[in-house]
Amino acid sequence: MATIAAMDYRTLGRTGVKVSPLCLGAMMFGAWGTSDHDESIRIIHRALDAGINFIDTADVYSFGESEEIVGKALAQKRRDKVVLATKVHGAMGKDPNAQGNSRRWIIAGCENSLRRLGTDYIDLYQIHRPSPDTDIDETLGALTDLVRAGKIRYFGSSTFPAHEIVEAQWVAQQRVRERFVTEQPPYSILVRGIERDVLPTCQKYEMGVLPWSPLAGGWLSGAFGTGKENTSRRSAMVPGPYDLAVPGNQAKLDAVTALNEVAEGAGLTLIQLALGFTLEHPAITSPIIGPRTMEHLESQLPALDLRLGSDVLDRIDEIVPPGTDLNVTDVGWVPAAIADPSLRRRPR
Repeated sequence: MATIAAMDYRTLGRTGVKVSPLCLGAMMFGAWGTSDHDESIRIIHRALDAGINFIDTADVYSFGESEEIVGKALAQKRRDKVVLATKVHGAMGKDPNAQGNSRRWIIAGCENSLRRLGTDYIDLYQIHRPSPDTDIDETLGALTDLVRAGKIRYFGSSTFPAHEIVEAQWVAQQRVRERFVTEQPPYSILVRGIERDVLPTCQKYEMGVLPWSPLAGGWLSGAFGTGKENTSRRSAMVPGPYDLAVPGNQAKLDAVTALNEVAEGAGLTLIQLALGFTLEHPAITSPIIGPRTMEHLESQLPALDLRLGSDVLDRIDEIVPPGTDLNVTDVGWVPAAIADPSLRRRPR
C-alpha cells in the first residue's frame, strides 16, 4: 500500500539546514537537454512554487550553461530561500589544470561558478568525483578556505566509495579541516550497491545523502517494459546502459517489467514507485530529480508527499535484492585499480 503525507522538510546531515524531500537537478537545463532558457526557468520556478527549496547543478553540465540558467531563474526569485548546490571536478576545457580536485582548480572553479550563478555564495559545493592523484588533504584545505572566506557554506562529495568517505572524515579531523557534510551517490531500485557500505558509512558520520539518478537513467520512467519501445533519449549519447545484448541491461528490463506490475497494484506510476523507494531509506535525505520538460517535473512532484508501505517495499526487495547493482557499469565511477590493468600487474 502507499499513503499520502504532508511534505516534511528534512535536515541536511548535521548542518541544521532544512531541505525538501526532493532536490531539483539541473543537468537537463541547457545544451544537454532543454536548450530553451525560458522554458528551463519556468520549470525551475514551478518546482520552487511546489515547495522544492533545493537545487543541484554542476559546472560541467552543458559546460556552464546549466549554472547560468539556474542563476537567471534565481535572479527572479528570493535567492535566500533556496539551498543552492553545485559541483567541481570535471574538465572545463583543454587546459589540463582546468579539472580535478587540486587547490588551484577548486578555487578557480568556485569563482567561475559564482559568476555563472550570479550569486556571492554557494550553499553546498561538491567534489564531483574522487581524484586518485590529488591528496585529499589538499582538497579539504581548499574547501575549508572557501568556507572561511564566505564563498561556500558547506561542502560534500559525490560518487565516493565508502573507504574514501572514511579517509576524508579522518583527515578532516586530524588536520583540523572542515569536513564533507554530504555524499551524492547513484541510487535507485536497479542500482542498490551503496546499501552495502556507502549508506551505512554516511549514517555513521551523520552525512546528508543526495542520490542521483533515482529513475536509473530513464529505466524507471515508464518507457521500459513489455510491449514498450525500451529505448531512451540518452541511449543515442550513452548506449552502454541501454544495450539489451548486455546481460545486466536485460536483467534491468526483466526487473522493470515486474516493477511495473507492483506499481500498478499499488495504484502508482512507476516514477512514483521509484522515487518513493529512494525516499524510504533512512539514510537518504533528498533524491535528485532531473526533469527535461514540464511534463517530466509534474510526473515527479507527487512523490513529495508519498510513503510506500512495507508490502510494496518487500516486493521490491524480492525483485531486486538489497545491495544489488543489476548492471555493474551503472555505478558512475570506476576506481583506477579496476579500470587500469597495469595497476594489477607487476612490472616486467
